[in-house]
Amino acid sequence: MRILGIDPGLGTTGYGIIDGDTFRLIEAGVIRTPAGMPIQDRIGRIFDQISEIIEEHRPGVLVLEKIYSHYKHPTTAILMGHARAMACLVCGKFDIKLANYPSTRIKKVITGNGHASKVQVQRMVQDLLKLKKAPEPADVSDALAMAVSYCFIDKDRKSS
Repeated sequence: MRILGIDPGLGTTGYGIIDGDTFRLIEAGVIRTPAGMPIQDRIGRIFDQISEIIEEHRPGVLVLEKIYSHYKHPTTAILMGHARAMACLVCGKFDIKLANYPSTRIKKVITGNGHASKVQVQRMVQDLLKLKKAPEPADVSDALAMAVSYCFIDKDRKSS
């Protein structure tokens, strides 16, 4: 089954698709929107591009990180929430299963440490997917980490 991980952001949305059976990278990249663009156009552009990716690759599940809001930066969580809502909407449009995990759970599954650094996550994603170099930017490696973590978490759930 193909798994799509999305690291949603209004300015930069990272995505990564893997084959969950073989741990093979299918495609990964970022979708960027300019800061001066109206929010509805930014969300629309992200939605359209993710829709195209889904139509081309037909993933069976989309994995997102649960929103975490730091009390000092509530605006960041609100802006991320807009892009995250787009990902939830695209799941409904294409009837794709949606999985949500806290960032600490994703990091723990990928690195063994729930508070791992971005670099640690990048290197483990590189190793797990047998890539020649670590995926960049971090938005891409985070999206791929989400997709990979689904393989382990879903596997754990099935064996219980």
